[in-house]
Amino acid sequence: MSGHLNGQDGEIQGRDEAGKGDDLQRVERVASIVESLLLVSGKPLTEEKIRKVLPQEEGEAVKKALNLLKEKYGGDSGILLEFVSGGYQLRTNPANQEYVRNFLQTRPPRLSRAALETLAIVAYRQPITRAEIEDLRGVDSQGAIKTLLERKLIRVVGKKEVPGRPFLFGTTKEFLETFSLESLNSLPSLEEIAEMLGHDEGEGEEH
Repeated sequence: MSGHLNGQDGEIQGRDEAGKGDDLQRVERVASIVESLLLVSGKPLTEEKIRKVLPQEEGEAVKKALNLLKEKYGGDSGILLEFVSGGYQLRTNPANQEYVRNFLQTRPPRLSRAALETLAIVAYRQPITRAEIEDLRGVDSQGAIKTLLERKLIRVVGKKEVPGRPFLFGTTKEFLETFSLESLNSLPSLEEIAEMLGHDEGEGEEH
């Protein structure tokens, strides 16, 4: 009897191990697909969007696949898998930023002090009107707002229900992506914004 039971236990264990092997292969296959999608996507991808591309049975393995990719693209890797602006994106390691810029021969986008002040006000006080921005800054801000709109760091999000119905401004997904933010809950300080955008105190005079 004991030998019979031991034989059954062995069969069950074998089936369990085989099942785990199949699950691992599925996760690795889904991870490969997700990796390709992230590579060709110019924008962060949500889990929901990734699942829509996959068959239902493979879609269930997306979260495990993303965890596998986080392990692969982490630490000192030149490419990192980051969660920004509500989705996942492959991004270069910030530690290598200087070398990447030198290779591409590009300079970081620069904003004047006026534009940085305006961006910080919009980020922390949104939705906000131009008049409210100017009340806080004490100067006309038309030029700074125009610059931020052109850079797609802010956008018109609606109109305020007051006489004249002025535009309300808020930050964009591009703003979150620029600063590698998951959401507005993890906003940087004005000093961090200046550093990340390569702020030059002497550059630009727009208000």
